[in-house]
Formats: sequence, C-alpha cells, structure tokens
Amino acid sequence: MQTLTSLLDAIPAPDAGAMARAQRHIDGLLKPPGSLGRLEALAVQLAGMPGLNGRPQVGEKAILVMCADHGVWDEGVAISPKAVTAIQAANMTRGTTGVCALAGQAGARVQVIDVGIDADPIPGVVNMRVARGCGNIAVGPAMSRSQAEALLLQVMRYTRGLAQQGVTLFGVGELGMANTTPAAAIVGVLTGSDAEAVVGIGANLPPSRIGNKVAVVRRAIAVNRPDPQDGVDVLAKVGGFDLVGMAGVMLGAASCGLPVLLDGFLSYSAALAACRIAPQIKPYLIPSHLSAEKGARIALAQLGLVPYLNMEMRLGEGSGAALAIPIVEAACAMYDTMGQLADSNIVLPATPGRSA
Repeated sequence: MQTLTSLLDAIPAPDAGAMARAQRHIDGLLKPPGSLGRLEALAVQLAGMPGLNGRPQVGEKAILVMCADHGVWDEGVAISPKAVTAIQAANMTRGTTGVCALAGQAGARVQVIDVGIDADPIPGVVNMRVARGCGNIAVGPAMSRSQAEALLLQVMRYTRGLAQQGVTLFGVGELGMANTTPAAAIVGVLTGSDAEAVVGIGANLPPSRIGNKVAVVRRAIAVNRPDPQDGVDVLAKVGGFDLVGMAGVMLGAASCGLPVLLDGFLSYSAALAACRIAPQIKPYLIPSHLSAEKGARIALAQLGLVPYLNMEMRLGEGSGAALAIPIVEAACAMYDTMGQLADSNIVLPATPGRSA
C-alpha cells in the first residue's frame, strides 16, 4: 500500500551522469557553445530526470487544474461571486476557458479536478472533493492536517496513474474565488514576509479594498500560527484544497522522476509548501512565467527559480504552464535534431569554463 511517506521517500535524485552526457552532447551541437542560453540548461535539467530515461523528451502532456472554494471569501477579499468557481469549472469541461485554448494549441489535455467546489457535482469533472469549500482562514484552519495529508496522497496517486498512462510532462493550475488570499498567507509564512509585501489585487480587487485583504492575511497567520518548518501544517492552516492539490501534483510527478511546469502566483505558493515537505522535488520544477501578482518575485526568489516568460499574466488556471509547453518541447527538439560540429568541418575555439 502506497503511503504518503513511502511516496515521498521514493522521489529519486537527478541522474548526474545523464546530465553530464547531455551537456557534452549539447556543447557539440552545430552552434557556439552556450549560444542557446537557458534552452540548453533546460535540456540538461530534463536529461537528469529519471522518468525521462536519460534524455530530454516529451510524451503526453497534461495540465491538472485544482478547483475549490474558500471560506475566506466571506471576508470581502474578492469581488467575483463564489459561484464563478463552479461556472468556470463547467466551462473548462467544454474547453472554452483560457487554459483550454492555450493547452489545446500546445497539444496538452486539461484535467479538471474538484477538490472542494461549493456546488453540486459537475459532470465531466474528476471528483476528489474533500468538502464544499474549506474553512475561513481568518477565524480558523482551512482544513485538518489529516484532510491535507489524505488529499496530498490522493492527488499523488492520481498523478502517478497518469504517468503510467504515458504522461511525461505535467502542468499545474487552479480555480477558486478568493484563493490569492491563502496563497499570499502561505508565501508570507514561508518567506518570512509581511502581508503587505505579498498581497496583491488578485482578480481585479479594487485598490480601496487591498487594506482589508492585508489585514485578513495577517489575522489568518496570527490566529492559526502555522509552523513555517512544516509544509503540511502551513497548507492545512492557511491554505486551501486547491493549493494542497497543486502541491500533490508536484510531489507525485517528482516521485516518478518527471517534470512539472508551474503556473503563476498560486503555484509558487504551493511549490514553496511542497519544497518544505520534500526539498528533493526542486530539480523537477520548471517555472513558466512571471506572474503579475504582487509577491511573485518574493516567492520565486525563495524558490530560486527564474521564469522563462514575462507576459504580465495573472489569469491562473494553468494558462502560463500551457504557454510554456512549447519551450520545453523546443529544448527537446534542439537536443534531438540539431547536427554536430564534428560532422560539419567547423572548428570553434574553446569557451572558457567548458570543455573543448
């Protein structure tokens, strides 16, 4: 029986030998060494992932969108009606949302997963519902620790099941009105930042209401006193079901030695918690874009990640992850299809810091 502990213990270390071989191969391609910049580093990162069998490659692609409602919505921290969560989840099953458009272009499937929508079950949505919305973090915990651990395990198993079906590149997304509030709380706790530095406008919250949102985040942290050394504790106390779900995808993919494309601010917060739970997942995370949400740079700095895109996006849903899929595929194409210098009668001078 797979347990949370056994799956976390199964997360493999990157294959340093495969990475070294990939670097030598890339240095020998028909170009000046290093001239494709971060694309080369991405290919080496992919080559080190045991689930890709020693070379950068992409098979099936899936973006898992975790959908849930939040009790903290009652504190006036969002302008969208709570019902929008269920409405947009249904729209995702019809392929009409932003992430669906971008994922379709990238050839990725979108898995819509209900981990806590406050509505009747929605046809076509994967049901992993813990409850109809989590607790209001301004007055108490979002959920119990046992609920958080059970959801992490369920999502990890689901992710591993998709890997067994041929998915080799995962993306994470979320959907939940008011969810930038718990995300800001998580980032604040795990980076040691004050709420004012990490609380943004979310889905167009009027500037006049930002002060209330900052106060709510501060109150949530003071009331719940999450332990910053314990990622599960932080998720359970000031997070939400959608944030736990995203962390579960990251942990599950890493346990298979496979990459995960992060999305925006919400995914950064989940990644901070996931890395606190299992620091060894870090080499499997690929940052897609720089979210326009306030606090994004603070979260990314803590993660030590530099996004590949800066599109001033803050839609969420996994839209940034979908947009970055072609970059991952470009790294693989570079590795697979470029010719070798040795076969072309071109001799280049050695580059400092690299082998000739």
